Amino acid sequence: MTNTTSIKNLKLIRLERVMDVVYALVIWRLFMILPRPEKGENDELTVLDLLINDWDIFVIVLLALVIVIVFWLQNNSLFGYLKATDRIHTAIAIFQLFFLLFFLYSIGTGLRLGAAADSRMLESFAALLLAVSAYLGWYYAYRKGDLVSDDMPVEKSEEVLKRNLAEPFTALLTMPFAFVGPIAWELSWFLYPFIRWAFSRIAKKQQ
Repeated sequence: MTNTTSIKNLKLIRLERVMDVVYALVIWRLFMILPRPEKGENDELTVLDLLINDWDIFVIVLLALVIVIVFWLQNNSLFGYLKATDRIHTAIAIFQLFFLLFFLYSIGTGLRLGAAADSRMLESFAALLLAVSAYLGWYYAYRKGDLVSDDMPVEKSEEVLKRNLAEPFTALLTMPFAFVGPIAWELSWFLYPFIRWAFSRIAKKQQ
């Protein structure tokens, strides 16, 4: 291994660690948003009462947790296919972290404003930006930056590229449901596994 290759690998490892830390902090922050009894509240308040009284907050936060975890797993999977990073790829990754924090902000804003169409649209838009940045990171690494591992077949790289359209497509699809109602919007996110499966099938058929 040459000195240049070693430096590139080190930069990739550092970038991956930074992203892991930010994703972990976002997950921790989402857990901290979950309702919990405050001092001075009725001592007879039970966990069931808490769940019933604040069920909408629990649903939104748990949905956000699932979305963040999906993107984190996707990020780890994509980084596992790389052999190096460069300035442009790193910049795209930093933008992805910015959009991740923006998604966290949109969740907090939605909880403050309530289940309004504009707050749900903001959350979907933030998720779309996060998904698009993740897709662009892989697109650049594979098509432009020559950053993908030499052991990875071209067919597999193309499959990953097309399969990862599922996340931005799902986020885009949830936007109209924001105007239908909060429950419809929340349920629309559960289309993701089917959309992911469909894009995977399309990618395999086009090989």
